[in-house]
Amino acid sequence: MKKTFALLLAAVLVLSLASFAFAADLTPIVVGASSTPHGEILELVKERLAEEGYDLQIVIYDDYILPNTALEDGDLDANYFQHTPYLNSFNESNGTHLVSVGKIHYEPMGIYANGIESLEDVPEGATIIIPGDDSNGTRALLLLQQEGFITLPEDASVDNGITVLDIVDDGGYKISAVNAETIPAQLKNSNKGTIAAINYNYALGGGLNIEDALAIEDASGDAAQTYGNIVAVKEGNEEDPAVLALVAALQDGAVDAFNEQTGAGIVAVK
Repeated sequence: MKKTFALLLAAVLVLSLASFAFAADLTPIVVGASSTPHGEILELVKERLAEEGYDLQIVIYDDYILPNTALEDGDLDANYFQHTPYLNSFNESNGTHLVSVGKIHYEPMGIYANGIESLEDVPEGATIIIPGDDSNGTRALLLLQQEGFITLPEDASVDNGITVLDIVDDGGYKISAVNAETIPAQLKNSNKGTIAAINYNYALGGGLNIEDALAIEDASGDAAQTYGNIVAVKEGNEEDPAVLALVAALQDGAVDAFNEQTGAGIVAVK
C-alpha cells in the first residue's frame, strides 16, 4: 500500500513539474476584460494560444474605466470590452493613446423594463435610464428615438455625438443618465414601468438575456460595425505577435462557440 501511494505521489509530482515547465516556456499575454461575455470568450481561446506559445492571463474588471487606464499604464497587454466610439471618446477625455487592433463581436443594446411586458405599457412620465458616457449615451438616445420615445435633432448621429441636452422632445419622460455598469441594478430597484437602455454585457451580467429586451437596435444598418467590440492595445503595440495571435484566435470561431454554449446570440464581426 505504501509503495503504491509513493508511486502515485511521484507520478503527480512529475506531472506537476511538467505542467510548471510547460507554463514557464509560454509567453504571457495579460488581457483585461468585462466578465460577460468577454472574459468567457477569452477562456475559449486559452488552449489554442497555449499551443501557439502564449499564456493568456485574463484580468476581469467591472467598469469601463480601469481596463483602459491599466492598458495605458502598461499593466495590461490588451483589453477586450469596448467599441471604437467609446475608445475614441475615452482617449479624447483622458489623453490616453489606445488603438483598436480588430473587431470581434457586436452586442445589440436593448431596452429592458421593470414590471411591464411591452413598450406600449410604459406609463406617461416614466423614468428612462441610459448610460452616462458619451458614446453609449448617444447610442441609447438613438435607440429611444428609434422606438418613438424622444425626438432628436435631424443631424443626430453616432459621428456627431448627442447628449440629453440635445433632446428636442423628451415625450414627457424623465431621462436619467448614470454609470452604465449600475443600470441593471437600478432598473431592478426602480418603480414599475421604468425602462432602461442597457449594454448587452451588463444585461447578461445582470441576469438578462436578449429575449428579455422589449426592443433592440436595428442591426440592419451600420450598428454592428460601429459598435463592434474590439481588442485594444496601447499605440505602438499593434504588431505585437502575441496580440496578433490573440485577435486571430478570437476571430476564428470563438464567438460562435460562445453562442453555442450559452445561446447568447451575439454577432461575430471583423
